[in-house]
Amino acid sequence: MAEPATTTITESDRGDTRGYVVGLLCWLLSGGVYVAAKWAVAEMPAWTLTFWRVAIAAVVMLPVLRGHGPAVAKLLRTRWPEVLIIGAIGLSITQGFMFTALETTTAINVGLILSLLPLATMVLARIVLGEVMGPWQIVGVLVAGAGMVVVVVKGELDALIHFRFSVGELWVVVAAILYAVYTVFLRRARFDLPRLPLLAVLLCAAAIAAFPFYLAELWLGRYATLNLRGALSLAYVAVPGGALMYLLYNWSIDLLGAAKAGTLMYSQVIFVAVLAWLLLGETIEPYHLVGAALIFTGVALVMLLKPATQSP
Repeated sequence: MAEPATTTITESDRGDTRGYVVGLLCWLLSGGVYVAAKWAVAEMPAWTLTFWRVAIAAVVMLPVLRGHGPAVAKLLRTRWPEVLIIGAIGLSITQGFMFTALETTTAINVGLILSLLPLATMVLARIVLGEVMGPWQIVGVLVAGAGMVVVVVKGELDALIHFRFSVGELWVVVAAILYAVYTVFLRRARFDLPRLPLLAVLLCAAAIAAFPFYLAELWLGRYATLNLRGALSLAYVAVPGGALMYLLYNWSIDLLGAAKAGTLMYSQVIFVAVLAWLLLGETIEPYHLVGAALIFTGVALVMLLKPATQSP
C-alpha cells in the first residue's frame, strides 16, 4: 500500500513566508505615512513634518551605530559632502515635496505616481551607471508613463492638450524623480557601511538638510498646531512609518533578497488606496483605475521581460 504523499516545508520556505509578511507590513506602514500626512495637513506643515520625521527616526535608529563608530567616523571625515547630499535628496527633500503635494492632491494620487519609482530608477541607472535596458523595458516605461499622465491630468484630455496640470501631482512627479536620483547616487557611492548603520547616518544628514526648510517655514508663519491630530500624525510618520518601516524593509531584504523585497513595493499602492478610502473618505475615480492599469502593465513588462544579460 502506497504511503500518502507529504509536503516538506523547508527552512527556505519558512524564510520566504516570513519575508513576505515582513515586507507587506513594511509597505502597509509606508502607505499609512501618506494617509497620516494628508489627515493632518492643516495641523502639520510639510517641512515641519519632514524635519521632525527624519530627526525622530534618526534618534530611534542611533543604537544601530553601536560597534560601527570608527567606520562612521572615517566615512564622515572623508566623504561627508556625499553623505549630506545623498541623505538630503533621498530622505529630506523628496519627503518635503511629497508632503507639500498632499496639501493640494489626494493620498491615492500620491500612491499611484510613486509606484513609478522603480521604473524611474531603472531609466536613470541606464543613463548614469550603464545598466542594461531591453526593448520591453523601454515599452514598459512608456506605458507606465502614460498611466502617470492619466493620473496627473485626472483623465481629462483637454487638460493634457492645454497643459493644465495640478500643482500637487507635479510635486509628486518631481519627488519621484529625485528619489530615483537618490537611489542611483547611493548605488554609485558604494559607501563602506552595512545597510542599517548607513541608513542611520543618512537620516542624520537628512535632518540637517531639512532644518533650514523648517526654519524658513517658521519664518513664514507656518506653525504646527500640534493638537491631537497633528501629534498623532507626527508620531506615526516618525516611528511606525519611519524607523520601524526602515527596519522592516532591511529585514525583508535579508529574508528575501533585494529583488523580491523590492517588488513588494507595489503593494503600497493598494494599501494607500484602501486606507485613504476608509480613513479619509477619498473616492477611487475611473481615471485612477485606468492609470493604475497602465502603470501596472508597464511594470509587468519591465519585471517579467528582462533582458537576458545584465551589467555587473
